[in-house]
Amino acid sequence: MPIAKKNQLVGLDIGSHAIKLVEIDNSKKGMILKNFGMIGLPHDAIVEGSIKEMEIVATAIKNLYKNLKVKNKSVVTSISGYSVIVKKITIEKRREAELEGSIQDEAEQYIPFDINDVNLDYEVLSGVEELEEKEGGKESKGFMDVMLVAAKKDIVEDYVSLLHLTGLNPAILDVDAFALQNAFEISIEDRSGCFALVNVGAEELGINAIKDGVSIFTRDSSYGGFQINEAIMSKFDVPYDEAEKLKLGGAKVESKDRADLEEIFTAVVSGWVNEIKRALDFLATTYPDETIEKIIVSGGSCRIPGFQKYLELETDIPVEELNPFANLQINEKIFDPKYLGYMAPQAAVAVGLALRSIGDK
Repeated sequence: MPIAKKNQLVGLDIGSHAIKLVEIDNSKKGMILKNFGMIGLPHDAIVEGSIKEMEIVATAIKNLYKNLKVKNKSVVTSISGYSVIVKKITIEKRREAELEGSIQDEAEQYIPFDINDVNLDYEVLSGVEELEEKEGGKESKGFMDVMLVAAKKDIVEDYVSLLHLTGLNPAILDVDAFALQNAFEISIEDRSGCFALVNVGAEELGINAIKDGVSIFTRDSSYGGFQINEAIMSKFDVPYDEAEKLKLGGAKVESKDRADLEEIFTAVVSGWVNEIKRALDFLATTYPDETIEKIIVSGGSCRIPGFQKYLELETDIPVEELNPFANLQINEKIFDPKYLGYMAPQAAVAVGLALRSIGDK
C-alpha cells in the first residue's frame, strides 16, 4: 500500500449528492493542490448520512480514484447530521488522567443517545491548570472548556466498512463542521472575531459559530437542496433527474410554470434563512457579548438563486462565499481556475479534510 509522504491523507467528502476528493501536497513553498474531482451519486444511495447502497457508493469511490489516478490509499472522511453530536461543555478543571476517567459520565448528561452506542472523543479547549494543593485535600482552580464529539457507532462502522470495501485505509473519521473550519482557516486572512460558517448541502444545513479559531456552537438541520427537488417533483410531476435540471436552470421552463418555480425557490430559501436566524438568535442569547462579523457560506446549494442576498438582508450581516482554494497553489496547466471557482463551495469540506494528517487529534 503506497504511503503518502509526511503522513498526508486524501480528503474524501462522502455527501448524499456527490463524493468529492481532494489531495494537497505540503511543500516548502506552501500548500499545493495536487488533485480534485467529484462523482455524483444516485439520490437514494445515502440518506441523511446513512449509507443505503454500500456497493453503489463503493463503486463510485473506486471510479473517482481511478479517474483521478490517486495512489495514496490512506483517507480521511467525515460524518455529520443526527449521527454525530458536537457540544462544548464547561466542567471543573481536572488533570488529563482524571478527565479521561470521568469524561463518559460528564458526556451522558449532554448526549441524547445511549452512551454505549456512541464513539466518544473530546478535546480540551482551555488549558488544564495545575490543581492547587490545599490542606485537607486538593482544590481545583475554576473551570475548563471541553469540546465533546459523540458519533453513533453503527454509522461509524458503516463508513469504515465502506472504505475497507473500496480497498482504502480510513485513517481519520472527522466531522463536517471541523473540516469546514479547517478550510475556513486557510482561506480567510482576517479571522479575528466571531464568524458563522453555514454549509448548505443536498440534505443538510450545518452551522458552526467560531470565535477566534474556536467553535462555540454547532447545529445540523435537515434542510438542503433536495427540498427544492422534492417540491419540483411534486408540483410538476416529474422524476428526480428532471427536477434536478429544472433546479439548476438546465431545462426549458414554460413561462406559465416560471412563477411556480420561483415560488418553490422562495419558500425553500426562506426556510433556510429562518433556520439560520434561529441559530443566530440562540447564539446571541447564549453569548450576548459576541457579534457575528460575517456569515461564510459553502456547500453545493449555497448558490441557489436569491439565498445569499436574502440571508444578508434578513440578518443584516455581510455574507461571503467560502473559496477553499483561495490560498492553495494552483497549477493552471492541470486545473482550470474557472472550474475551481465554480466548484469552490462544494469542495470546502473535502479541502478541510485533506488538510488533516495522520496522528492529528
